Amino acid sequence: MNRLADEASAYLTSAAHQPVYWYPWGDAAFAAAKAGGKPILLDIGAVWCHWCHVMDGESYEDPSLAAYLNENFVCVKVDRDERPDVDSRYQRAVQALTGQGGWPLTAFLTESGDPFYGGTYFPPDGRFGRPGFRSVLERVREIFTQQRDKVEATATELRGHVAQALSESSPGTPSAEVLSSGAEQMARLFDWRYGGFGTAPKFPHPSACEFLLARWWDTGAPWLREVVERTLSGMARGGMYDQIGGGFHRYSVDERWCVPHFEKMSYDNAELLRCYLHAWAAWRTPLFREIAEGIVAWNFEVMTDAARGGFAASQDADVGLDDDGDYFTWTAEEARAVLDEREWDVAHRLWDIYQNGEMHHNPQKNVLWVARSAEALSSELDVGPSAVRDLIESARAKLKAARSARKTPFVDRSIYVSWNAMMADAFLEAGAILGRNDCTRYALKTLELLWAEGFVPGRGMVHRVPTHDARRPTHDPSHGPWLLDDQVQSAAAFLTAFEHTGDGKWLDRARELTDMMLAFYWDDKEGGFFDAREVSEGFLSARGKPIQDAPTSSPNAVAALVLLRLSIAADEPKFRERAEKLLAAFAGRASELSIHGATYLRALDWLISGECKIVVADTTTSDSLAAPGLAAYRPRKIVIQVSGTPVPGTPAPVALICAGMSCAAPVKTPETLLATLESFARPK
Repeated sequence: MNRLADEASAYLTSAAHQPVYWYPWGDAAFAAAKAGGKPILLDIGAVWCHWCHVMDGESYEDPSLAAYLNENFVCVKVDRDERPDVDSRYQRAVQALTGQGGWPLTAFLTESGDPFYGGTYFPPDGRFGRPGFRSVLERVREIFTQQRDKVEATATELRGHVAQALSESSPGTPSAEVLSSGAEQMARLFDWRYGGFGTAPKFPHPSACEFLLARWWDTGAPWLREVVERTLSGMARGGMYDQIGGGFHRYSVDERWCVPHFEKMSYDNAELLRCYLHAWAAWRTPLFREIAEGIVAWNFEVMTDAARGGFAASQDADVGLDDDGDYFTWTAEEARAVLDEREWDVAHRLWDIYQNGEMHHNPQKNVLWVARSAEALSSELDVGPSAVRDLIESARAKLKAARSARKTPFVDRSIYVSWNAMMADAFLEAGAILGRNDCTRYALKTLELLWAEGFVPGRGMVHRVPTHDARRPTHDPSHGPWLLDDQVQSAAAFLTAFEHTGDGKWLDRARELTDMMLAFYWDDKEGGFFDAREVSEGFLSARGKPIQDAPTSSPNAVAALVLLRLSIAADEPKFRERAEKLLAAFAGRASELSIHGATYLRALDWLISGECKIVVADTTTSDSLAAPGLAAYRPRKIVIQVSGTPVPGTPAPVALICAGMSCAAPVKTPETLLATLESFARPK
């Protein structure tokens, strides 16, 4: 066992048996490099990453290659989920060198941590048009020892490039025109045939859908609704959605949403859950509710811990090196063996299960995707619609049971604070919009866990809550990293908990975190928040100010939303003033960002278009008014429950709805509240 055996990360401990003398990220590795005069090999990957496992098996488990590495390099392995700050900086460096990034990231560093060469996956023998890993290692070692001037020059250049690239701020003046141009840029990227943005590979971009949904509500433009509906429907019917077990895989390798990379990430599913919930609330499209329920079901079955609370980080794609989503895919024989004749007649037509499937490594393997509607099958098979639906559900249940008997892909039980806050936030919305009290209870349980075990007074939220698993080592989270994303996502979820419960402790916690963010992360000189609290030594000394959604919502954009919401919930204008400064700090780049700036555009929309505030008074008797207010769709909405203070002269319950500079007449029934929300102060 190497040094990784004592780490808490599932990715690092999975490499503990390898013959490479791995170091975890830290001072010991750099000290060893300096003492030995050796370059550092930095491997950054994740437990859910297929090609990381492939490179581990092909190269790092090869005794002869490991012996060469141990003699000539100091080898450092990093979990990108555990250290996104390390990953983001070295990704930018390797992208500058090669034009490509991703995982595994393979970077070569000087003894002080400055990169001078790198790439992603290197095959051992030069396949796929890539140089063989052993030859790369020999060449890197030669350059490091014989061309040190060249190494230092490259490292210096990259350090400057990364420092500049990490700061994405550019001052400007926020305006309504930015919102219109942002929507138009997204329209130019929209795939009118299959939905989504761009071509293969296709990522979901839920924040873009959220922004365009709000624009549709404000403008009524039919094309905006069509963009969102086609995108959500295309993803829902494709193989990127797990048609049997629920939840979304990470992205689609093709433009049709058919063949995914099969890992399932908590953060993707959190943002997608919220997006489908809002689309269902806005349009009542049955498919969108079905998908939201499917994401919830997958979470409860796979990702939750009923006793403790919290959500797991990810579910792996594979169970072995030669595997490529085999757990999630089917041959025709495998599917037919567990279905009766009537179920098979429906299932193979519905999910396109035939002898020739979609998987290159095994052409008989089928990705299940919706090739026909239930209505079309009813007509095609001359079977009643209700009978077809019953057959679909019985076939789904049988396939799910058969799949559960297979070896299950690994689930990383790490509780990362930002991702847990995101999913808890979405679960609170699911509780209100789907009428799921179990979602509300579990979300609040998770947020209590984050506060109890993830909050350090005077410092804020840690990145990962300690693991309570005897099979894995414990860790001290107070050592960091201290990242902006964990603070803003937690504050956002606490604000949502305040809206849904009316309990002032959640508002107090959101305010406390926000005050810490302003004290420790805010750039007093140019505005905006830095991505990390403390300046580290070496290559990590550059502090970034991110505004792009990559892949989760930009922490600066989420911070702007938190500040705007908090200014209303706490009735403290100072938070709105900071939001204005933050959005102005990035406004000069807004026109360049397109879909990657969708969360920034959502925050800018809130600032410019204004909020819709629902104040529900005397909540001791007004659950019937708070509930529909929380469940209804209206962009930029905030619900404030005020307990025990009925409006003078008005029998409780009562709700007041204000938008812009005006308020509607008090409402006393759910029906009136919904009608007022739909029409009051809606742009013409």
